[in-house]
Amino acid sequence: MKLAILSREPKLYSTTRLVEAAEQRGHEAVVLDHLHCNLVLEKGQPGIVYEGQKLEGFDAIIPRIGASVTFYGCAVVRQFEMMKVRTAVESQAIVRSRDKLRSMQILSRAGVGMPKTAFTNYSDDVPAMIQQVGGAPVIIKLLEGTQGLGVVLAESAKAAQSVIEAFHNLKARIIVQEFIAESKGADLRAFVVNGEVVGAMKRQGKEGEFRSNLHRGGSGTLVKLSRAEKAAALLATKALGLGIAGVDMLQSKRGPLVLEVNSSPGLEGIEKATGLDIAGKIIEYTEQLAHKKKRIKPATTPAEPKPLPDAQPEE
Repeated sequence: MKLAILSREPKLYSTTRLVEAAEQRGHEAVVLDHLHCNLVLEKGQPGIVYEGQKLEGFDAIIPRIGASVTFYGCAVVRQFEMMKVRTAVESQAIVRSRDKLRSMQILSRAGVGMPKTAFTNYSDDVPAMIQQVGGAPVIIKLLEGTQGLGVVLAESAKAAQSVIEAFHNLKARIIVQEFIAESKGADLRAFVVNGEVVGAMKRQGKEGEFRSNLHRGGSGTLVKLSRAEKAAALLATKALGLGIAGVDMLQSKRGPLVLEVNSSPGLEGIEKATGLDIAGKIIEYTEQLAHKKKRIKPATTPAEPKPLPDAQPEE
């Protein structure tokens, strides 16, 4: 199998592990910076030119698209899809997951448990919106934020109103969520591949930090998910149409609450916390996609004609 890994940083842990896992299974793995891909569109012949060479012969791709380049990255993934190359994560699924508001709407419709969430574009409604999510303290999130950036804990209604008004004045889009006090600065990350939870860890924020992201100094430890937590992770992943996902959940008095579904989850934290070969699971899934063929309905064998009755002798 000839495999392309779309990544801007070939030396990142996740990228190098995917290359390593692919080569261990006898595949050719090429790292492509999706921002250097030129898309060529013509009737019936979509193509991609990379560093002056036309890309050909790939069986599958694994997108590692950063949030800051979602638009162009998804355009590249979509071009590969048009070229009939299998992708471990579909372009539209990435787009859905990157829009926090849209993804929360989809999860809500699918019946996934989540913190109470509100969105408005009108600052005069702020006091009512704070009450709609249970009152202060509340969490305020930028819709485009990642890795814990653009997330604010407002401990009073007055502080929440000030922060929300400041974001609105900057024309920034935000959502407001209820604060789940019983989570105590910890969350769960379930890593899902092909409809199966292949690893899970508990992420604990450093002392005094309500965000548990590893990029913010949090720590990850192996955890065994409950049946309800596994079900929530799988339902969320299925609702967004993701083949690979990192599902972040809070443990609450009313069960697991999904915070976010990440379409390009990092491998370093989960592999080190669990000791599992998550990269290998991703390559196995990609192999299945590459070798997947449309089922052809077998031709129906025509029924044999019934023999004619024996001729009766004339009397």
